[in-house]
Amino acid sequence: MQRIAIIDIGSNSARLVISHIYKSGAYNMVFNQKESLRLAQKTDAEGLLSKEAFDSTLQIMQSFAYMCRQYKADKIIAVATAAIRNAKNGSQLTNEVYEKTGIRLHIISGTSEAGLSYLGVINTLPMKDGIVFDLGGGSTELILFRNRKLVESASIPLGAVNTTEIFHIRDTMPTTAYSDINYFISSHMEQYPWLKDACLPLIGVGGTARTVAKMIQRSRNYPSSRIHNYIFSAQSFRTLFKQLCNTTLEERKAIPGLSEERADIILGGISIINCLLGQTNSKRIITSGCGLREGLFYDYYAKTNNVPLIADDILEESTENVLRLFSVNIEHNRHVAGLALAMFDGWHELHGLGRQYRKLLKTAALLHDIGITINYYSHARHSAYMILNAKIFGLTHSEQMLCAVIAGWHNGIAKRYFKNHAYRPLLTEKDWEIAGKLALFLALAESLDYSESSTVAAIIPSTDHMAATLEIRTAENASIEMQQIKYHEAWFAETFGVPLTVIVKE
Repeated sequence: MQRIAIIDIGSNSARLVISHIYKSGAYNMVFNQKESLRLAQKTDAEGLLSKEAFDSTLQIMQSFAYMCRQYKADKIIAVATAAIRNAKNGSQLTNEVYEKTGIRLHIISGTSEAGLSYLGVINTLPMKDGIVFDLGGGSTELILFRNRKLVESASIPLGAVNTTEIFHIRDTMPTTAYSDINYFISSHMEQYPWLKDACLPLIGVGGTARTVAKMIQRSRNYPSSRIHNYIFSAQSFRTLFKQLCNTTLEERKAIPGLSEERADIILGGISIINCLLGQTNSKRIITSGCGLREGLFYDYYAKTNNVPLIADDILEESTENVLRLFSVNIEHNRHVAGLALAMFDGWHELHGLGRQYRKLLKTAALLHDIGITINYYSHARHSAYMILNAKIFGLTHSEQMLCAVIAGWHNGIAKRYFKNHAYRPLLTEKDWEIAGKLALFLALAESLDYSESSTVAAIIPSTDHMAATLEIRTAENASIEMQQIKYHEAWFAETFGVPLTVIVKE
């Protein structure tokens, strides 16, 4: 097992993330520490970081170094971004950090920062084309990608903290300041013609983007607290922007979703997003909970594990990672998934569902037994919880909920599992009906490998107007599996209105 520590010293905050990479290739985060730093506010008129900036950075880095020792980190990757990059004495600070902690803090360029943020986004969001904006405290990185490939990137020296400082909008935004701010920010963006009327989705990375998403979620009583892949319209943002511009600092501190530590710099941050929407004419914003730090991790993981830097299929890759982390019998899970998908394909006339549901069935089938790692009894319920909260990428929030329900029902429909669940409103009544059909396929597939021996090698599902037939090819006696499948015959007839006929061929 490898223990990887990633440190990100930004203009507004500092982060330490420690992840484990296991022998199986699976990985997960085991520690996260965030500290407010505000380096962009600790730079004088001559571009020098103050003594306070040095002292606070060294104190935080010593804390991070201690935690790295506690977790016995095998590798420490530490980077500094805009505030230290732009400071005349930034390299002096990194030298002192090394002297007092032994950690080499690398100052990365705006281009490198943009590239790493792109890696964090493209490996965790199912977007083919878009514009990423990584809005930090002292800079905003902009990345254009098409067909999942980086095409253009830029770094503008404006972030939530320094924009707030330049225009003195920590408390309120005077009406007279709005046009000046808009002109100032837009003049920087106009240097990059590829932004102009791109009409592509904007993908927001960083604290300001996450905070905007939280505020919009709270205003709508959104049932999930998940931020990654949360989508909202440009009009929703503009409504929030107008509301915030008319508030004082004290009033903003009371707004749900807006933390007190960010209330004083949010006007500067949202002003940048507002100008970006105007430049690009984008109609929607997707929030990414992954960016620079995840990009650093993927860069390291790809190089040391000989895997592609950019995943071909993020849903497949992230599902496989969860499977390797928690499955007690991966081959059984794969076999069950294959059987379930064969039913989905062969019985299309029965269920009439689109291809988008096939990926949900596959995901649920692969992960349907991971709850056994908690407790075998009621493991279907535990699997559902784990699927709902796992880092599975490439699904909308409602799709991930649907996967959880399918897995949770693979021992039979039990509506009480989700009767009072907070995320229940994510699904429509039609979704619950679909979940029941897909859960039935999973239940049948699970029955056909009940002995976890792959005795049932293959199946051929077919239908006519009178019945559904399941032809089973076995390598040896499958009496255990045949007994188990009988338990679901009534469920099948109730769901599809036709009986299930099973034919065994050895």
